[in-house]
Amino acid sequence: MSALILVAEDDENQAELVRRYLEQDHHRVLVVHDGRDALDVVRAHGPALVVLDLMLPGLGGLDVCRALRAESDVLVLMLTARSTEDDLLHGLGIGADDYMTKPFSPRELVARVRTLLRRVPAPKPEPVLQVGPIVVDQLRHEVRVRGEAVECTPGEFGLLEVLASEVDRVFSREQLLQRMHGFDSFLTARTIDTHVKNLRRKIEADPRTPSHLVTVYGIGYKLTAGRVDAP
Repeated sequence: MSALILVAEDDENQAELVRRYLEQDHHRVLVVHDGRDALDVVRAHGPALVVLDLMLPGLGGLDVCRALRAESDVLVLMLTARSTEDDLLHGLGIGADDYMTKPFSPRELVARVRTLLRRVPAPKPEPVLQVGPIVVDQLRHEVRVRGEAVECTPGEFGLLEVLASEVDRVFSREQLLQRMHGFDSFLTARTIDTHVKNLRRKIEADPRTPSHLVTVYGIGYKLTAGRVDAP
């Protein structure tokens, strides 16, 4: 799973090495070199996991970990040159989720990050998605537009559900095909275009000038709240 990860490491070369390996594993990575900056970034950006060096300037790694545990459930993987059993137990005792001693293998660090992230339950999707006047009820498999029920085929519903899950994101046809796998076993790029055409007849006030299901020329489609349609 991809996640936002903070690397708090005072050694810039070491931080860059860790960042590069984590990004190769498809994570988004923020880097700081100071303990107080680490706390500020966690509070501002809410990463899923912090790779935390013990010997940080400004505020040491142990103090950062204590502060995080007082206000957050963020995962903490602690890095340190200390390798005694007492140091390890102390780090785990104040709330670190895992502990690695330097020097370490970047590949092993990535593997441990993967293991820790498996502890985080996947977020449950919102049962009802709303984009302007369009409401997509994922539990009831229903679509309503300006309060009126709209009949949709499984493929049309699947397309609308994907677009409504990330409002204003532009999806290419290939991305839509991947996300809609299972809704329509005969799905092709041309089928996507057909679904879009049919959905516009059902959800747009004027299908010829759509304000919600919009074409982004040369890329694909997006769903947007658009302007407020007259009732």
